[in-house]
Amino acid sequence: TENPILMHVRSSDSESIRRAVDQCAEAGFEMVIITFWSGFDVESEDPAYLARMKADFDYAHARGIEIGGYTLMCASRDVGPENNCISQETGKPGSKFGQSACLASEWADGYFRRVWRFIEATGLDVIETDGPYHGDVCASTKHKHHRGLADSQRRQWKACADFYGECRRRGIYVNTPDWYYLRGSNKCAMGYREDNWSLPRERQIVIARQNIFDGTFEKTPSMGWMFVPLVEYHGGGAAATLEPLSEHLREYEWHLAQNFGSGVQACYRGPRLFDSDATKAVVKRWVDFYKKHREILDSDIIHVRRADGRS
Repeated sequence: TENPILMHVRSSDSESIRRAVDQCAEAGFEMVIITFWSGFDVESEDPAYLARMKADFDYAHARGIEIGGYTLMCASRDVGPENNCISQETGKPGSKFGQSACLASEWADGYFRRVWRFIEATGLDVIETDGPYHGDVCASTKHKHHRGLADSQRRQWKACADFYGECRRRGIYVNTPDWYYLRGSNKCAMGYREDNWSLPRERQIVIARQNIFDGTFEKTPSMGWMFVPLVEYHGGGAAATLEPLSEHLREYEWHLAQNFGSGVQACYRGPRLFDSDATKAVVKRWVDFYKKHREILDSDIIHVRRADGRS
């Protein structure tokens, strides 16, 4: 039943955050996540930045909106040769997943300390962790929290799992792309290929419907998140983009209808949820529909027929 209606706001300045909060409150959304590539820095130790984020988060809380943001943990992250995962083949930084930080190195102590300080200073409610521990091995024999290759997976997994467990204990909602449900996370991806969001809008819609159909065999709707690129994502130009929303209201409503109608929350990523009264009415109609039928929509799905876009 933990299935908050969330928006991904793409900029982290105060004006953008507060505009997103205001629109969420007006439309009935419940959570704002300050997204990737937004400039949001959960590792910042700058007192002025922490104070500014606390003021923005307090503003969200006053409007009844939970709020937080994005962090890149260890996957695809280069933190220097002394703390990166070491390849067992070459003895040098690198891995089969591309370069990753070792979550059992001394660097991880500082990472978690910075994140917890931010959480405590700002009152963050939700954290979106990209690149959580993904299975990398590390052959280093010099890292602080593992002895060598043989214990490197367990030690890194435990560091990640302990972080999620503590988030859970503190009531922090955890959005993550990997399966850590039994250690405290709330959601991972419903299942999709990122480049599909650069396809023309009509294709995005039918493929997303298929993704929801496929993804809810192994998850309840509330366990997975989908994606709606209100602004351009990886590419595709104007044909793949919903902004301006009022000019693509038919396609926007399809996204809203199939997500809310399936009980699946999506990352609506952009600067705003609506740009006109007509757009706002459409958003609110589907939010209200979901809230009215929330109990049944969040429950298991009986699968009948997979969408094919032909009817």
